[in-house]
Parts: sequence; structure tokens; C-alpha cells
Amino acid sequence: MAGRDFLSNLDMTPQELRTVLDTAHSMKRGEWRGVKPLSGLSLALIFEKASLRTRTTFDVGMYQLGGHAITLSNAEIGLGTRERVSDVARNLERWVDGVMGRVYLQQTLHELADHAAIPVINGLSDMLHPAQLLADYQTIEQAFGPDLRGRRVVYIGDGNNLANSHIHLGILTGTDVTIVTPVGYEPNGSVLLDAVRRGANVTLTNDLGAVEGADVLYTDVWISMGQEAEADIRRRAFRGYQVTPAMLDTIAPDGIFLHCLPAHYGEETVPEATEHPKSRVFDQAENRLHAQKALLYHVMGEMTPRW
Repeated sequence: MAGRDFLSNLDMTPQELRTVLDTAHSMKRGEWRGVKPLSGLSLALIFEKASLRTRTTFDVGMYQLGGHAITLSNAEIGLGTRERVSDVARNLERWVDGVMGRVYLQQTLHELADHAAIPVINGLSDMLHPAQLLADYQTIEQAFGPDLRGRRVVYIGDGNNLANSHIHLGILTGTDVTIVTPVGYEPNGSVLLDAVRRGANVTLTNDLGAVEGADVLYTDVWISMGQEAEADIRRRAFRGYQVTPAMLDTIAPDGIFLHCLPAHYGEETVPEATEHPKSRVFDQAENRLHAQKALLYHVMGEMTPRW
């Protein structure tokens, strides 16, 4: 993956995903402590959306690997308003060695990648959240081992960027992915069609009974940043889709519960679920650091420092 963009999990082959996850597990075990493969390299972190986990883990990850991160808020750079996205890309490529963008539109990332001769990493967009899924599957492998073929991953809630990326991981790993969502809130149609064409095991339903027996139960917020005007409509639509301890009792005995955070308690879940014995929510958050360090190493590790 050296020098390549990472805008989608499908920018990886299954073998490359395996390599990144193996590296992430190794890093979590402490086997890379003191190793600085990104010494002398810099990563620009662009944020159109607020962030706790993405900002902290990419910043700390670069530091631990010997590199440097610089955080750029949209108030400072004004993507597409103060300055054309293409011009931002052409400037950054002359100063830094990579760009991570947490943005509103997937198209913004593609425009950055099209005009910058350095790797661009998707830290979140309206369409996909691929870096999150690396941490998610590291967490799932910690529970079930590396061969996940046939494991049931059930995503309940809004058919948003997380749902789309879960479908992509089903393509890459052979998990059986079920998306449980109200009518009208399904995942992206082109993502679903691509999964069907590739022979992935993806089920789309609004039947809450699909949660029963799941190996992994996953949820996300009903109201993402930028959707605040739809809050009341969405709360009504998703009534009954809340993950509670009672719902966790219906998944597999060794099943686990995941949430990418932040949680809107009282909506898609409750504190008693994220603190439940089956919850791996905070392990999952920790793994953002390890999985993204592994990604950074495989994308930037062969680059020669300019200084």
C-alpha cells in the first residue's frame, strides 16, 4: 500500500487488509515499541467535522511512529470556500508527506487525492468511514480470531457511512453482514449493488428479530453531524431500534457489542449497554490508535523524509 490513497476499505485487497490487521495486533502487543519508521515525515490532519478519537489517534499515532502531525480546522483553511480544494491539495503536497481528511463529502477526499501527489486517507466522510472499520475488525478478531468467514455482524440503525463500510468489510472478510434499518434509511444503493455483484453475504431488513444470535451487534448515532434539522423525524423513525441490555441478551452467548462513539445515550443506546459485559466499545476506541498506526506505517513507511 506504499504511497497509495486510502479513501475506502475497498482500496485494499483482502491480503492487504490481513497484513494491516496483523500489524495492528503486533503494535498493540507492544512489539513495535521504540521503532520509528515514520521519522522525519509529517501528516496534515484536516477537520471539517469535530473529533475526539480521529484527531487524538492519528496525532498520537504519528508521534509514536516518529513522525509529526499538524491539525488544520476548516476555519483555518476553508475547503472549497476560502480556497479551492485543488489548491489546498497542491499546497499541502509541497510541505507534508500525507493528508488525513475528516470531511463532509466523499467527493472532497477524491478531489484532494486527484490533485495531491501524496497519500490521502479518509478519516470520515458522508459515504464511508474506513479507518474506523480497521479498528472494528481488529476488535472483532480479538474476540473470534482472524478467520471471520460466516460470522454474523449485525448493524442496527441508520444506513450511514458506517453501514456502507461494514458492507465493504463483508466483501473483504467473508462475514455475513446484516443491516437492520427503518424503511427509507437504507445504506447507499451502489454500495449494496457492488456487494451483490461481488458475491458478499449481505442482508437488508427492518426486522429487529435479525439481531438474535448475532456474533457482533453494532450501532451508531441516529443523527450525524449535519443532520440536526432532521432530529425529530429521525427519532420517530428509529424508535424501537435502541440497543439495550435486553437486546444484548438475545445475541450469541459469546457475542460482542460495538459502537464507534460518541454515543447519544437515550437514542441509539444506553450507558448500561456500553458498560455491559458483552460491550467492547472502549477496546474498540483504543484500537483506533493501533489500527491507524498500522495503516500509516503501510501507506507511509517507505517514504523518504524531505528534510
